[in-house]
Amino acid sequence: MTLSTATTTTPSRAPFAGFAAQLVLLAVLAGTAGLTLGGGIAGIAYGVVLCGVLGAALQRAGMTFVGWANLVTFSRAILAGGVTALVTSAVLGHPVPVWLLVTIATVALAMDGVDGQVARRTGTSSEFGARFDMEVDAFLILVLSVYAAVSHGWWALAIGAFRYAFVAASWALPWLNAALPPRFSRKVVAAQQGILLAVVASGLLPDWASVTVLAVALASLTWSFVRDIVWLHRASQIRAAAQTRWSAPRHPALAR
Repeated sequence: MTLSTATTTTPSRAPFAGFAAQLVLLAVLAGTAGLTLGGGIAGIAYGVVLCGVLGAALQRAGMTFVGWANLVTFSRAILAGGVTALVTSAVLGHPVPVWLLVTIATVALAMDGVDGQVARRTGTSSEFGARFDMEVDAFLILVLSVYAAVSHGWWALAIGAFRYAFVAASWALPWLNAALPPRFSRKVVAAQQGILLAVVASGLLPDWASVTVLAVALASLTWSFVRDIVWLHRASQIRAAAQTRWSAPRHPALAR
């Protein structure tokens, strides 16, 4: 998925329009699901941060217009705000319609493949857009893992926290920021997290089956992250060894 330079909406207006859409969604949820005050505040706070960060990022990237692919991702992000409000209300002890929560989350997850297709067909792929798409996915998985943790144990929160722990670790260990080779298995593991969490959130499974599904999701995610971390560490050692060889003083006879 991408943030593109195709024309639709100027960056200065897109975040404001997105925030207005977020407020409309929250108002609809308040009328149909009966959000708590805390849920409404969480949804509004999410919208403020989302639109503020997006506006600043667009300006920093020097992008004058937002493309269709970006609008799809932005729409997914707004739906994630609705899920955030519902989950917050549920955590605060207010029953929310499970079917509504799962429906919104499922639509947001299903749209994940749409923005990428739009970007590829219009030739507007970019690293910035891919990052935007990834952050939306990561936050939605985090929120769904919170919902699962309420009923099945807070260990399930590790599913959503994994990616943020990795980012925090990269601040102390810069070699974690290196580019990873593309792997189809990584995409499969990432995609299945949201699907499995949505299945658990639906409440259709017995408790033991939900715990099993969550354990499978966490195990596969752990395997994927550990494999990538090991690869990044080995790559950093190879780079360090190569740098040492090239920076080491040469023998006088070789210098001639």
